[in-house]
Amino acid sequence: MKMGSIQPKLIIHGGAGSSLKGKAGAEAVRQSLYAVVTEVYGLLLTGADAKAAVVRGCQMLEDDPRFNAGTGSVLQSDGQIRMSAALMDGLSQRFSGVINAARVKNPIELAEFLQNSDDRVLSDIGALELMRELQLPYYDPLTKLRLQEWILEREGNFDKAMAGVVAERELVSEAGRGTIGVVALDAYGKLVAGTSTGGKGFERIGRVSDSAMPAGNYANAQAAISCTGIGEHIIEECLAARIVIRTTDGMPFSEAIARSFQEAQTRQRDFGAIGIDATGTIGWGKTSEVLLAAYHDGGKMADTLDMGSGLQTDWRSSTGDF
Repeated sequence: MKMGSIQPKLIIHGGAGSSLKGKAGAEAVRQSLYAVVTEVYGLLLTGADAKAAVVRGCQMLEDDPRFNAGTGSVLQSDGQIRMSAALMDGLSQRFSGVINAARVKNPIELAEFLQNSDDRVLSDIGALELMRELQLPYYDPLTKLRLQEWILEREGNFDKAMAGVVAERELVSEAGRGTIGVVALDAYGKLVAGTSTGGKGFERIGRVSDSAMPAGNYANAQAAISCTGIGEHIIEECLAARIVIRTTDGMPFSEAIARSFQEAQTRQRDFGAIGIDATGTIGWGKTSEVLLAAYHDGGKMADTLDMGSGLQTDWRSSTGDF
């Protein structure tokens, strides 16, 4: 398709979870999200392809300590940070990612490199070797706030368990659910989805999140989805792939999202998702209290921060209408 034949579309998220703490918290998150949307949508308007736009958006969100990805990732039960990220090109239907990568600033960059590799998903040791191959510098994504959170949680566990033992209970906190994601439709009609996370915090060593699986990040020529929330729930619903496949099989994109979330609600799932289909329809849904998402529909920027709690789905058509 020639440049300009399609109006680019963009939606991003910074996680799903508990309600934000007041108007000041919501406004701070909104400013962070809008800064990313402004820059990345500008790239799409200048002709950047969807993959480059998604990678850039993920980099910016990973670099923002407000979100649980890259800098500001939560700590696992042993006090270490391990991050996962995935990228999927809808045109080639090619998936790549890293699982439990450490000491890297932008995990999405490793996923991007692996798009052109015969081995497209690497775990911890493989990701470390790839960093060395690419001569990426070691980077410590730890922030003071995340360290304080981990210390407080660990002390709480010590009140309940034997001294010297780090409990393996699975903590799911608001901070631990700030997974980031970007979905873009470029001027050439290509869809791409990217997702990155620091995990859910205090998890068992070796736990694998949904973010580097098709369950949490999936795209083809018809639709692209990025998920956030409790990873185990996303995996069990195979949420991203389910919505994309339903759309591919002919179900309207908005209905594919709504039905998938309605089914999930009956099983008391806790998560959110964002996406775009080939017609330019932008959609999202959640069963959690909040979904921290913002988008550009070709006419304006808007966000989902003021949505009510509980099950909700919504969409904007290619013209920006409901």
